[in-house]
Amino acid sequence: MSEENDKRIPVPLRAREFGGMAPRWMGWATFALLLAFWEVAVRAGWISRTFIASPAEIIVQLQNLLLSGELWLHLGASLRRLLIGWGLGSALGIMIGLMIGLSRVARGTLLPLVSALFPVPKIALLPLFLVWFGIDEGSKVATILIGTLFPTVIATYAAVDNVDRNLIRMGQSFGLPPAAIVRKIILPGAMPGIFAGFRISISIAITMLVVAEMMNADRGVGAYIAAAGQLYQMDQLLAGVTLLALLGIVLSWLLGVCERRVLRWRE
Repeated sequence: MSEENDKRIPVPLRAREFGGMAPRWMGWATFALLLAFWEVAVRAGWISRTFIASPAEIIVQLQNLLLSGELWLHLGASLRRLLIGWGLGSALGIMIGLMIGLSRVARGTLLPLVSALFPVPKIALLPLFLVWFGIDEGSKVATILIGTLFPTVIATYAAVDNVDRNLIRMGQSFGLPPAAIVRKIILPGAMPGIFAGFRISISIAITMLVVAEMMNADRGVGAYIAAAGQLYQMDQLLAGVTLLALLGIVLSWLLGVCERRVLRWRE
């Protein structure tokens, strides 16, 4: 029997044929090819400049924004509203999500309310916030906050609910008080799900920011895009869209850095 085992021919595992990580340069190469095709299509007249500007024109407009100083005025106003609204919505969402996940009373009272309000389009609430908080910063922050709140609540509750119950029982068997179990077992176990919720909520927050600024703002990236759209200035409009894309990329990268630091224990 041992001789038969020695004669077996090892078959290499070909897992790479079914997936695996693609080289990073492939993504950058694809992006560069798309930009090149876009530039050629606009310059050759295949696509009318009435409908879209070329990448070169967008870069020129971004340079003009930077040199004139308007870039920091618009970006600073948007960042201030975004960070306040997203920060407050995330903090409140984590608090409510933990209450629902840890308390049967909170789950019975708050979860049906959250489930009922979550499908409501938050943009539809903007006129109501304008009546409540006026046309100043309060209505914009409230719009971002309410858009951030519900995804964070659901992500936090689901993350707490998915924590391994065996770990909780182990902590109880060692005599840990409830507060220590929450701090040392439940919160660390729920953090990956909470950070996943952060990634979703920050994209929703950017969307709500743009809508709020388009409705009633003099400064901000959304207001800049709205003004450019009214005048059919495609280079300015797409420059504003590019700023939003860069803002989302930077915030997602910062969240990734924070996630790696907080979840260093998993490595």
